[in-house]
Amino acid sequence: VLNVRGLRTRLGLTQAEFAVKYGFSVGAVRNWEQGIRRPERAARLLLAVIDRDPDLVHETLEELTVPAA
Repeated sequence: VLNVRGLRTRLGLTQAEFAVKYGFSVGAVRNWEQGIRRPERAARLLLAVIDRDPDLVHETLEELTVPAA
């Protein structure tokens, strides 16, 4: 089981910064960290990839948000 708070802390991000950077809602991050909810499968997969290569995920998300020419 991935420790969302540990991952976020290791990356030096607040809940809001982590949420914005990786496309989650702040409420979701808060609920995961407090054990109120468990990330759904797609979110767990994304969190696992962030854990392995956070920069690649951020760069990929940035590319997806740039409008096509």
